[in-house]
Amino acid sequence: MPSGFAPNAVAEISAALTALLADLFALYVKTKNFHWHVSGPHFRDYHLLLDEQSEQIFAATDAIAERVRKIGGVTLHSIGEIARLQRVADNDRQYVAAQHMLAELCEDNAQLAVRLRSAHSLCDEHGDVASESLIENWIDEAEHRVWFLYEATRVDPGT
Repeated sequence: MPSGFAPNAVAEISAALTALLADLFALYVKTKNFHWHVSGPHFRDYHLLLDEQSEQIFAATDAIAERVRKIGGVTLHSIGEIARLQRVADNDRQYVAAQHMLAELCEDNAQLAVRLRSAHSLCDEHGDVASESLIENWIDEAEHRVWFLYEATRVDPGT
Protein backbone atom coordinates (compact mmCIF):
# COMPACT_ATOMS: atom_id res chain seq x y z
CA MET A 1 0.00 0.00 0.00
CA PRO A 2 1.33 3.45 -0.83
CA SER A 3 -0.07 4.76 2.46
CA GLY A 4 1.89 2.36 4.62
CA PHE A 5 -1.25 1.08 6.35
CA ALA A 6 -1.87 -2.63 6.72
CA PRO A 7 -4.51 -4.04 4.37
CA ASN A 8 -6.97 -4.60 7.24
CA ALA A 9 -6.54 -0.97 8.35
CA VAL A 10 -7.20 0.27 4.81
CA ALA A 11 -10.30 -1.92 4.56
CA GLU A 12 -11.72 -0.90 7.95
CA ILE A 13 -11.00 2.82 7.60
CA SER A 14 -12.23 2.87 4.01
CA ALA A 15 -15.48 1.14 4.98
CA ALA A 16 -16.09 3.56 7.85
CA LEU A 17 -15.33 6.64 5.76
CA THR A 18 -17.39 5.36 2.81
CA ALA A 19 -20.40 4.81 5.08
CA LEU A 20 -19.94 8.37 6.36
CA LEU A 21 -19.72 9.58 2.78
CA ALA A 22 -23.04 7.89 1.97
CA ASP A 23 -24.55 9.53 5.06
CA LEU A 24 -23.25 12.93 4.00
CA PHE A 25 -24.71 12.58 0.51
CA ALA A 26 -28.07 11.50 1.98
CA LEU A 27 -27.97 14.37 4.50
CA TYR A 28 -27.03 16.81 1.75
CA VAL A 29 -30.01 15.82 -0.40
CA LYS A 30 -32.34 15.85 2.61
CA THR A 31 -31.13 19.30 3.66
CA LYS A 32 -31.57 20.58 0.09
CA ASN A 33 -35.04 19.00 -0.03
CA PHE A 34 -36.03 20.91 3.10
CA HIS A 35 -34.32 24.06 1.78
CA TRP A 36 -36.45 23.89 -1.37
CA HIS A 37 -39.70 23.08 0.45
CA VAL A 38 -39.55 25.09 3.67
CA SER A 39 -42.39 27.55 4.19
CA GLY A 40 -43.88 29.71 6.90
CA PRO A 41 -43.19 32.93 8.77
CA HIS A 42 -39.44 32.25 9.09
CA PHE A 43 -39.06 31.14 5.47
CA ARG A 44 -36.15 33.43 4.58
CA ASP A 45 -34.08 32.61 7.65
CA TYR A 46 -34.66 28.86 7.40
CA HIS A 47 -34.17 28.83 3.63
CA LEU A 48 -30.79 30.54 3.98
CA LEU A 49 -29.75 28.44 6.99
CA LEU A 50 -30.47 25.19 5.17
CA ASP A 51 -28.65 26.40 2.08
CA GLU A 52 -25.55 27.23 4.14
CA GLN A 53 -25.70 23.89 5.90
CA SER A 54 -26.14 21.92 2.68
CA GLU A 55 -23.10 23.65 1.17
CA GLN A 56 -21.02 22.77 4.23
CA ILE A 57 -22.13 19.14 4.11
CA PHE A 58 -21.40 18.84 0.39
CA ALA A 59 -17.95 20.40 0.85
CA ALA A 60 -16.91 17.51 3.09
CA THR A 61 -17.78 14.83 0.53
CA ASP A 62 -14.79 15.29 -1.76
CA ALA A 63 -12.32 15.35 1.13
CA ILE A 64 -13.71 12.09 2.53
CA ALA A 65 -13.65 10.30 -0.83
CA GLU A 66 -10.13 11.53 -1.55
CA ARG A 67 -8.93 10.42 1.89
CA VAL A 68 -10.18 6.90 1.18
CA ARG A 69 -8.30 6.89 -2.11
CA LYS A 70 -5.13 8.31 -0.50
CA ILE A 71 -4.90 5.41 1.91
CA GLY A 72 -5.41 2.91 -0.90
CA GLY A 73 -9.11 2.20 -0.50
CA VAL A 74 -12.10 2.30 -2.80
CA THR A 75 -15.15 4.45 -2.14
CA LEU A 76 -18.60 5.15 -3.59
CA HIS A 77 -19.40 4.53 -7.24
CA SER A 78 -23.11 5.27 -7.55
CA ILE A 79 -26.39 6.54 -6.16
CA GLY A 80 -27.36 2.90 -5.62
CA GLU A 81 -24.35 2.35 -3.42
CA ILE A 82 -25.21 5.47 -1.43
CA ALA A 83 -28.75 4.13 -0.96
CA ARG A 84 -27.41 0.78 0.29
CA LEU A 85 -24.98 2.34 2.76
CA GLN A 86 -26.76 5.44 4.04
CA ARG A 87 -27.97 5.51 7.63
CA VAL A 88 -29.72 8.86 7.30
CA ALA A 89 -33.42 8.24 6.67
CA ASP A 90 -34.96 9.89 3.62
CA ASN A 91 -38.02 12.09 3.99
CA ASP A 92 -40.25 11.94 0.91
CA ARG A 93 -43.36 13.41 2.49
CA GLN A 94 -45.19 15.98 0.40
CA TYR A 95 -45.37 18.47 3.28
CA VAL A 96 -43.26 18.79 6.41
CA ALA A 97 -43.73 21.69 8.81
CA ALA A 98 -40.65 23.88 9.13
CA GLN A 99 -40.12 23.08 12.82
CA HIS A 100 -40.28 19.36 12.05
CA MET A 101 -37.76 19.79 9.25
CA LEU A 102 -35.31 21.51 11.57
CA ALA A 103 -35.86 18.98 14.36
CA GLU A 104 -35.31 16.07 11.98
CA LEU A 105 -32.12 17.58 10.59
CA CYS A 106 -30.95 18.35 14.12
CA GLU A 107 -31.26 14.66 15.04
CA ASP A 108 -29.66 13.54 11.76
CA ASN A 109 -26.65 15.80 12.36
CA ALA A 110 -26.38 14.68 15.98
CA GLN A 111 -26.30 11.04 14.82
CA LEU A 112 -23.73 11.95 12.19
CA ALA A 113 -21.52 13.42 14.93
CA VAL A 114 -21.79 10.13 16.87
CA ARG A 115 -20.76 8.17 13.77
CA LEU A 116 -17.90 10.57 13.11
CA ARG A 117 -16.61 10.05 16.65
CA SER A 118 -16.76 6.30 16.12
CA ALA A 119 -14.78 6.60 12.88
CA HIS A 120 -12.29 8.84 14.70
CA SER A 121 -11.72 6.11 17.30
CA LEU A 122 -11.20 3.54 14.53
CA CYS A 123 -8.65 5.80 12.83
CA ASP A 124 -6.90 6.26 16.17
CA GLU A 125 -6.65 2.48 16.60
CA HIS A 126 -4.84 2.26 13.25
CA GLY A 127 -2.68 5.36 13.73
CA ASP A 128 -4.36 7.28 10.90
CA VAL A 129 -3.79 10.76 12.27
CA ALA A 130 -4.57 12.50 8.97
CA SER A 131 -8.08 11.01 8.87
CA GLU A 132 -8.49 11.80 12.56
CA SER A 133 -7.61 15.43 11.92
CA LEU A 134 -10.13 15.74 9.08
CA ILE A 135 -12.82 13.99 11.12
CA GLU A 136 -12.29 16.39 14.02
CA ASN A 137 -13.24 19.28 11.74
CA TRP A 138 -16.31 17.42 10.47
CA ILE A 139 -17.39 16.68 14.05
CA ASP A 140 -17.15 20.37 14.86
CA GLU A 141 -19.16 21.26 11.75
CA ALA A 142 -21.87 18.70 12.60
CA GLU A 143 -22.06 19.99 16.18
CA HIS A 144 -22.31 23.54 14.86
CA ARG A 145 -25.23 22.54 12.62
CA VAL A 146 -26.91 20.78 15.56
CA TRP A 147 -26.52 23.89 17.69
CA PHE A 148 -28.13 26.16 15.08
CA LEU A 149 -30.95 23.73 14.33
CA TYR A 150 -31.62 23.11 18.01
CA GLU A 151 -31.75 26.82 18.83
CA ALA A 152 -34.04 27.49 15.85
CA THR A 153 -36.52 24.87 17.13
CA ARG A 154 -36.70 26.05 20.74
CA VAL A 155 -40.12 27.46 21.53
CA ASP A 156 -39.20 28.91 24.91
CA PRO A 157 -35.51 29.89 25.06
CA GLY A 158 -35.75 29.79 28.87
CA THR A 159 -36.09 25.99 28.84
